[in-house]
Amino acid sequence: MRKVDPVKHERKRGEIIAAALRCFTRDGFRGASTTDICAQAGISPGHLYHYFPSKEAIIETMIDMGLAHAADRFEKILASPDVIEALLADIEETSLRFRPAQVLNLDGLAEAARNPEFARMIARHTDAVRRMWGDFLRQAQSQGRVDPGLDPDATANILIAVIDGSRAMPIRNPKLDIKQNATHLKKMLVRFLSPPDAQSASSKHHTQTTDRPLKLVKKR
Repeated sequence: MRKVDPVKHERKRGEIIAAALRCFTRDGFRGASTTDICAQAGISPGHLYHYFPSKEAIIETMIDMGLAHAADRFEKILASPDVIEALLADIEETSLRFRPAQVLNLDGLAEAARNPEFARMIARHTDAVRRMWGDFLRQAQSQGRVDPGLDPDATANILIAVIDGSRAMPIRNPKLDIKQNATHLKKMLVRFLSPPDAQSASSKHHTQTTDRPLKLVKKR
């Protein structure tokens, strides 16, 4: 029996997943077949089953990889000097500018509405993401960097909805000014997540700046 080289095996799995991502982005989860994925990866259908037993198994692996990547991103955000600034930068990079995330998010929700097996996968992914958001918010609250009066789990649901909506906007409006959108999103997140004392300080600074008396220039 031929021994499997684990390094080569994982490399080939990565190539197949990358090929599947291109197919799913182009044709959708329902439209992309295993034949399409094999053609994109440059392998035969028989060869595919050495790595994945089905298209659904590829999607499950993609979900697990995405969750692991998200966990790493949350750790980096928590380690940054400004949690909200880092959070917005991550949302802008992974949601507003990353085309596959925009397409797959909408197509995944549509497929879940008509495919019970896919709905199960989406629910598993959403539950895991919600838990990560909740843990992230609790840690940020314990550090005094997020409003302690917010319920972490309810806030997690709201943030997931906001991010899903952000991903949809570039598709709804191809001419969207992403920079402007990100700026307004930042304002919303700062007002929503910042501790009350930080919001009061910001409001006081804004008032002092705007309430300065105007200097009249006398006409000569």
